[in-house]
Amino acid sequence: MQRKTKMEDTRERVMHIAMFPWLAMGHLLPFLRLSKLLAQKGHKIFFISTPRNINRLPKLPSNLSASITFISFPLPPISGLPSTSESSMDVPYNKQQSLKAAFDLLQQPLTEFLKCSSPDWIIYDYASHWLPPIAAELGISKAFFSLFNAATLCFMGPPSSLIEDFRTTPDDFTVVPPWVPFQSNIMFRYHEVTRYVEKTDEDVTGVSDSVRFGYTIRESDAVFVRSCPEFEPEWFNLLRDLYRKPVFPTGFLPPVIEDDDDTTWVCIKEWLDKQRVNSVVYVSLGTEASLRKEELVELALGLEKSQVPFFWVLKNEPSRPEPQIPDGFEERVQGRGMVHVGWVPQVKILSHESVGGFLTHCGWNSVVEGLGFGRVPIFLPVLNEQGLNTRLLQGKGLGFEVPRNEREGSFDSDSVANSVRLVMMDDEGESIRGKAKLMKSLFGNRDENIHHVGQLVDWIQNTSPK
Repeated sequence: MQRKTKMEDTRERVMHIAMFPWLAMGHLLPFLRLSKLLAQKGHKIFFISTPRNINRLPKLPSNLSASITFISFPLPPISGLPSTSESSMDVPYNKQQSLKAAFDLLQQPLTEFLKCSSPDWIIYDYASHWLPPIAAELGISKAFFSLFNAATLCFMGPPSSLIEDFRTTPDDFTVVPPWVPFQSNIMFRYHEVTRYVEKTDEDVTGVSDSVRFGYTIRESDAVFVRSCPEFEPEWFNLLRDLYRKPVFPTGFLPPVIEDDDDTTWVCIKEWLDKQRVNSVVYVSLGTEASLRKEELVELALGLEKSQVPFFWVLKNEPSRPEPQIPDGFEERVQGRGMVHVGWVPQVKILSHESVGGFLTHCGWNSVVEGLGFGRVPIFLPVLNEQGLNTRLLQGKGLGFEVPRNEREGSFDSDSVANSVRLVMMDDEGESIRGKAKLMKSLFGNRDENIHHVGQLVDWIQNTSPK
């Protein structure tokens, strides 16, 4: 009987992997998608979060329910944070640091769980800067899973610059950093970072996001990136130089369309079915971004002026019980435009054949979902890394950014209307539409994305010390 080689034996061993995402749906869902792919390869997953967040996740398919175990830790109470607030979508943007302070208090229950379960690896998010030393002490291998693309990570810089937190004013973020050795347009506009800097001035945890990123990257054994070198080769090469450690693409982790036909989708689909193919622009600015009242008015009037069919999603905001859109707006656009307040099945909407464009805040999750179906993006970045994503995509001819005042970020209804018409209808936008449709084969190609995860799994199996 032929004996197995050491490598063959390692590859067949079932690994136990803990997943610990940040408390935001745009982070929880990609972590769950990666968890499913790891489970499909035969590994056991502990998916760790809080009760409400776990309940918000889609149900596991029956073939994976035995391989993925949800571990629920109640979010510790903290002054000023409502007891029902367990996700970034539950709190205003200026209260995000309070949510991080509560998140940091999960350190004790997580440590106790890791001691008892002793997984081979823990894959964590940017916010848990305190986790790597704990994992190292317990002999657990550790990886930082970035839900930001390689270009954004390169702009942020090497761990040392993040930990030193040397960029302190908005103007510091509006130039290409010195460690980028090639020509680049990846930088913020002034208005895109002012809210970020204002937020960190009120940092109740004493630890800025920059420092969190710095430690989670520096203390990791490897970094996994939700992107691929086929899309941004120069940025992956630079990232490996900056980090001096293994950097692996996970691919884009395109979402799978869930089969359940909830009542919300039934109503939306009925409206979309009445529209022409590729005629509708889907408008959604994510779960965290909030436009000012005057910006909402200009966006509404711009959609009205465009004469393009649209489906506009507005999020529920306790501070704004009534949507701040112009009086009579819905009546004037009736039949051509639809406004929905609250949650929608975004992936199903983007997959519908009547949707051709996507007016988006350009969060990476939404970018992946939109380009995965070949939808043409219209960019209206608001905060976080959204401006960097916008520069990256527009630099590749993928989409069009609504013109704005660079200092204040203001825009008017004409700039919205003209942008929507250009992308959806005008001859000038033909090349943009063509390039976006080509991206479907890259962003939405599940086989290619699974290939990246397969290479990642081979590496972690062969480097795991257990």
